[in-house]
Amino acid sequence: MKHHDTKKGELMEYVYAALLLDAAGKEINEKTIEEVVKAAGLKPDEAQAKAIVASLKGVNIKDVIKNAQSMQVQAHAAPAAHEGAQHGEAKHKEEKKEEGKTEEEAAGGLASLFGGG
Repeated sequence: MKHHDTKKGELMEYVYAALLLDAAGKEINEKTIEEVVKAAGLKPDEAQAKAIVASLKGVNIKDVIKNAQSMQVQAHAAPAAHEGAQHGEAKHKEEKKEEGKTEEEAAGGLASLFGGG
């Protein structure tokens, strides 16, 4: 396993460590953050551990994640709803065309899926 020193300004490893600790129901403090970072094969930086612990003081990580996920869903829902309305009209027209097929034509279509017909 490659051992790598954390450069100044790289804080993501410490954020990940905090997320893992929170998910495991463990206390997030400098010692536990450093232990997770070390277990990942990195050289812990005491200043980085202190910085992440200080920045997370009073923050409920589960609430932050929940809010971020709901904002992401909302951001994707609006364009999808618009596209869905446009595609719904086209699909409705397509369904009307398919209603006119005979059983024989439908069976032939199925057979072609399996190499027949």
